[in-house]
Amino acid sequence: MKVLCAPDSFKGSLSAAEAAAAMAAGVMRAAPRAQARQLPLADGGEGTVAALVAARGGTTRKVAARDPLDRPIEAVIGLLGGGVVVIEMAAASGLPLLGLKERDPFRTGTYGTGQLIRAALDQGASEIILGVGGSATVDGGAGALQALGARLLDGAGQPIPSGNAGLADLATIDLSDLDPRLRAARLRVACDVRNPLVGPDGAAAVFGPQKGARPADIPVLEANLARLAAVLARDLGIQVADLPGAGAAGGLTAGLLAVGARSESGIELVLETLAFDRELDGATLVLTGEGRLDRQTAQGKVISGVLSHARRARVPVVALGGSVRAADLGPLYGTGLAAAFPITDGPMSYAKAFTRAAGLLRQASERVTRLWLAARQDGRASRE
Repeated sequence: MKVLCAPDSFKGSLSAAEAAAAMAAGVMRAAPRAQARQLPLADGGEGTVAALVAARGGTTRKVAARDPLDRPIEAVIGLLGGGVVVIEMAAASGLPLLGLKERDPFRTGTYGTGQLIRAALDQGASEIILGVGGSATVDGGAGALQALGARLLDGAGQPIPSGNAGLADLATIDLSDLDPRLRAARLRVACDVRNPLVGPDGAAAVFGPQKGARPADIPVLEANLARLAAVLARDLGIQVADLPGAGAAGGLTAGLLAVGARSESGIELVLETLAFDRELDGATLVLTGEGRLDRQTAQGKVISGVLSHARRARVPVVALGGSVRAADLGPLYGTGLAAAFPITDGPMSYAKAFTRAAGLLRQASERVTRLWLAARQDGRASRE
């Protein structure tokens, strides 16, 4: 019996690797002879580096970078072997690096993310996977471009300052000093957001408020992004204003298109990197899960990707969650989910559930495995 333990993180309590280990421990308690394969997953957001490094047996390295306000920090990148390096925007340009009063999309920039890309190139990367969840910025990737050697200049030929505010003075973009190693590297942006750069569904209107923008700020942020789009179109021939996905991470994807990046489904990229379809060969069951199963679970998240691949391989999937909204499970059942269960074993506070998460997940995995074994035995008996 081969069981794939392939969860997302249980945010606030368990990393994806810790969740996979707890699941595997529960499977082994119910079926000591089973093969419980741990495959922690992510969808391109925070935790992608940790999940891929754990699943691929990679290593991490600390590198120097700047935070969204250009302060020096250390960030972690993941080395997966074979020239593949995984990085997270959030490690250098993410909201968790700022206090609530420091959130200001006019000032915050992505220079640190560009530094992480350069650090990956310093490690000899031929393929860079960039997760873009959790950003603190709406600068259209201008800072990242500057860190990679691009010259974003004002009308006087001077570099524009950091943040969205600097885009108001943008006159030209010059890539003549761009890091030449980018031409030989494959830069893959892991993202499931389909928002364009500008417009009512664009980076400023949809994501600006969570990064500190007030209602009156949105039109200004929007106008600055539109200026970036116009200069990219004029100087580089790249049309990003209405491109689906260009508004991801405050428009970072739009800027990186200028240096050859490609935007891809986050969960699909992760599943490909981990050879998930090959892992499904011979599998009897997939256990997956996340902190909360609700209507968003079916919208390009880890579990939806797992279901899509497992369904093609005809391997059943059971999902476990810290909480489960039964009324929202219809779309998941429609895409092949066999069952979903909360991991709690009785009424308890969120605080208690968080502190007991590993044990609760282990016990729930054991219960599911025992039930699965009983169902298989009944199936064999009925055929006999």
